[in-house]
Amino acid sequence: MINITIPKVDVTITKQAAPELSHIYGFTDFHLIPRDRGGIFIFYNSKEELLFVGKARKLRPRIKKHFEDSVSPIKEHRDEVTRIEVCIIEDAVHREIYETYIINEFKAKYNIDKVFFK
Repeated sequence: MINITIPKVDVTITKQAAPELSHIYGFTDFHLIPRDRGGIFIFYNSKEELLFVGKARKLRPRIKKHFEDSVSPIKEHRDEVTRIEVCIIEDAVHREIYETYIINEFKAKYNIDKVFFK
């Protein structure tokens, strides 16, 4: 059996209740997410349920795209996201492994690719 340890969370941003300057679904701290670093990101709802896990070579633009894109798997559920966690992982193979592991081990609600549970 292979043991995979989930990487530590480097950045966590939460949705603000009544943000004054919110351009992305109530999240005001996008500047805390690295723009030019790779890693994985994890979306949670207010009940601490895992909604979606993704990976990116450039984290900030990819996460923002999920809130703007018309083809994002979470496009119908963007309002549900209340917390975003980011783990910096530069190696592309490691990102792939962590993303697949987290999706399946914790049963991400809106991931449709890489799902081995039903």
